[in-house]
Amino acid sequence: MISSKEKEVNYLHSNSYSTLFEPNKATKNYWLACHGLGYLSKYFIRYFRFLEAEKNFVICPQAPSKYYQGSDFKYVGASWLTKENTLIETENVLRYLDEVYKNEAPIKEQRRIFMGYSQGVSVILRWMASRKVQCNDLLIHSGSIPKELNAEDFNYLNPTTKVHLIYGNKDEYINNEKLTHQINSAKNLFGERLKITEFDGNHQVSKDFIQSL
Repeated sequence: MISSKEKEVNYLHSNSYSTLFEPNKATKNYWLACHGLGYLSKYFIRYFRFLEAEKNFVICPQAPSKYYQGSDFKYVGASWLTKENTLIETENVLRYLDEVYKNEAPIKEQRRIFMGYSQGVSVILRWMASRKVQCNDLLIHSGSIPKELNAEDFNYLNPTTKVHLIYGNKDEYINNEKLTHQINSAKNLFGERLKITEFDGNHQVSKDFIQSL
């Protein structure tokens, strides 16, 4: 019987990311926002166009795995991770985020807002837990918290860091059981620093909440 083998190889890989507005002396808010499944960063970043240009600088990393959406092969989407080779792919993604963050490093005075939307939640949380990166606000938006994370992974956060769990009350991907599980997971990870916000809407980005920050 002939058996196949699966091997690994290391190679240099390049990937894009999108930015919005130009950082300057008046920039107060530094955003790092990871998009959800099916997005491209250049389209996802449009959700932040209504912010004040002088006070905000937005960075949207790009998920590496792109694919055609639909049978007409017209629209392209992207995915961060799948259940296939998850550990290897996760480390690839984390190293990519390291480079994006280093290339667009915030200054000390800026308020750092990290956001994960949908699939991007697992990405931003894993990166923070692994790299111990500080932020002022963490936005967990309509996505699932990775099961392997625990409270000790986030003990490094400053006491003043605020964590926001936000979801739409008509989100087609969230049922009562899943919502309860996610809220409990978030409470276990972040304790009293957690704030929960429900908005009127489906599985969509809440521009109102983003603006309120």
